Formats: sequence, structure tokens, C-alpha cells
Amino acid sequence: MTDRILLSRIAVFAHHGVFPEESKLGQRFYISLDCRLDLRPAGESDDWSKTASYDKLAEIVVKVATSERFKLIEALAEKIAAEILAKSPLIEMVTVRVEKPAAPIPTLLDGVTVEVERRRHG
Repeated sequence: MTDRILLSRIAVFAHHGVFPEESKLGQRFYISLDCRLDLRPAGESDDWSKTASYDKLAEIVVKVATSERFKLIEALAEKIAAEILAKSPLIEMVTVRVEKPAAPIPTLLDGVTVEVERRRHG
């Protein structure tokens, strides 16, 4: 599938991380989605019911990221991907990118990012 809906760098403040300080203080995360689906029906008909709702996709990201606590951003990305596929039947594949700009490691860097790609089964 070559058609895509991209949501870039949804900012959330959450409490994910291995260390107790991360749980207590929290930090900012940026989450991006690359959703693969057939956009032709929506494009040809100009009918919003034939595409995935950007608002609902962003809502899923924010809800998952702020309602649960994960030690690993890998687990956060996995849960978001699963929720997107479960709640958005038109999406065939999703790539979820989670950026952690303030990762508490003793090296100067802009941040740490994980990316997972998941496909619908069946």
C-alpha cells in the first residue's frame, strides 16, 4: 500500500521510563504515525467516512501514552500500534515512532527514538 496518512510529532507529557525519577517527574515524548491504507475511495468521493480520522488517531496516541505507564518506549509504541489497528479497520499497516528527547543517559544526544511497524493479520 502506497497511500499514507502521517501524523507528525504528537507531543505528550507522560511518566514512562525505567528509573524512579522518570515515574515521579515525567517528561515530554513525541509520537508520530505513518498509517498505510487505500485513500482512493476517500479521494474520489470526498467522503470523510472512507478514510481514517486524523483526530481519532491522535486521540488514541494521547490516551495510550497518558493513561498507562510503560518502562520501555518500545512497549508504548507496541501498544499504540495495536490500538490503531484494532480501532481503525481501514488501516492495513502502521509505523509508530516514539521519541524520548530527555532520555536519562550520560551521553550528549538529541534523544532516543524507537520505531515499530505492524501489519493487520488476515
